[in-house]
Amino acid sequence: MRSILLSLVLLTVLTPPARAAEITVSAAASLTNAFTEVKDAFMRKHAGDSVVTNFAASNPLLKQMEEGAPVDVFASADQKTMDDAAAKNLIVPSTRRNFALNGLVLIVPAGEKNRIASAADLNKKEVERIAIGNPASVPAGRYARQALTSANLWDGLQAKFIMGESVRQTLDYVSRGEVQAGIVYATDARQAGDKVIVAAVLSGHDPVSYPIAVTKNAGTSRAAQAFVDFVLSKEGQEILAKYGFSRP
Repeated sequence: MRSILLSLVLLTVLTPPARAAEITVSAAASLTNAFTEVKDAFMRKHAGDSVVTNFAASNPLLKQMEEGAPVDVFASADQKTMDDAAAKNLIVPSTRRNFALNGLVLIVPAGEKNRIASAADLNKKEVERIAIGNPASVPAGRYARQALTSANLWDGLQAKFIMGESVRQTLDYVSRGEVQAGIVYATDARQAGDKVIVAAVLSGHDPVSYPIAVTKNAGTSRAAQAFVDFVLSKEGQEILAKYGFSRP
């Protein structure tokens, strides 16, 4: 009996406690509000662990990772960017999961008098400036290009485009009334409140699907995986739903 107790004591002494960790989560700009709350909820459940969030358009986040930025978890707003991260050996493929869906909408500033009610109305002469994300670097811009191309509008609207470097910048252009219309995610339009009006829900684009993964260079893979698991958990999904995201 004494030998068993001694063994238990030694095991307790020799087994180090799980060390607190700090992880960096790089996430698409459209996740800013939702992931800020997710981060706080995660840290309440994982005492000692801390999360630093980094929000920007998905492609610049990918570039930061390529250049060696210390990132433990990556969440993008489209599958293409995550595919690129996988091709460049920047993520652990087995940890990749789809965690949210979004929609794409056409918005106008509150009080806009041009009566834009559909994508076709963007052809109106009085509509001179349309904000979209830059398709070269912003997933929301790529989705917008797909939607407008499907509607046979893309080529004819080229001269009107004001390119944003993130979906949030595009939203700001519309919120401040600097453009007559813009194309953003449904969740971003919701965050703008009464500053913008949703004129139409757009179709003709790939599903706006968000993947998440632990990076290959994660400093603390335990905490990084725990964060991914939390995003996929009931509590994490409820927080995302609160901000307008739906389950994948």
